[in-house]
Amino acid sequence: MGQKVLPTGLRIGIVEDWRSRWYAGKNQFKTILTEDYCVRKFIKDRYKFAGIPKIEIERKGEELTILLSCARPGLIIGRKGAEIDKLRAELETLTAKKVSINIVEVTKPELDAQLVAEGIGEQIEKRASFRRTMKKAIEMARQSGALGVKVILSGRLAGAEIARREVQSEGSIPLHTLQAVIDYGFAVAVTTYGTIGVKVWIFKGLAKDIREKSDGADAKTR
Repeated sequence: MGQKVLPTGLRIGIVEDWRSRWYAGKNQFKTILTEDYCVRKFIKDRYKFAGIPKIEIERKGEELTILLSCARPGLIIGRKGAEIDKLRAELETLTAKKVSINIVEVTKPELDAQLVAEGIGEQIEKRASFRRTMKKAIEMARQSGALGVKVILSGRLAGAEIARREVQSEGSIPLHTLQAVIDYGFAVAVTTYGTIGVKVWIFKGLAKDIREKSDGADAKTR
């Protein structure tokens, strides 16, 4: 179960929330789902280097609210908010709905599995040593507070004739513990000798422990 099921999808309603939050009838469901996909693809393609690990979409009638988690929010906001206004106008044209965009900064990109996977993919595309890249990503995640990290690369690694799989891990990844907050990321590195798949799992701790830490931090700031 733990190996074959998406860790984030398995934990929805327990420690994870839905990435799309809306209700639709049978006739509308396909159209709205396709629209969500197009919105996410448009933003990811347009701001590939802004570090966007997660795009959440909320709908209320004809209004669309998009929550962007972003490691480099400056690239999306632009000078005096010009870039975000342009993005909002383009999304309104694409969806024919009123769009509002909220940006949430990712304070620790080393702990975001999607950003780590995309970073490893970029390094491999630049012909960096895949073993060294994997080891460095794991070390940075552990230094930032991750309790466990696992990275899997699949494909023609280093241009080998036969595709294979390389696995590096450190710490624990309790995939069967539903209270465990495990982030998962997937990226594809496009190289001259073929594509290489990058999978990353990051275990951040149990939900109750993370909640207690955040509550304690809030109490201190007060």
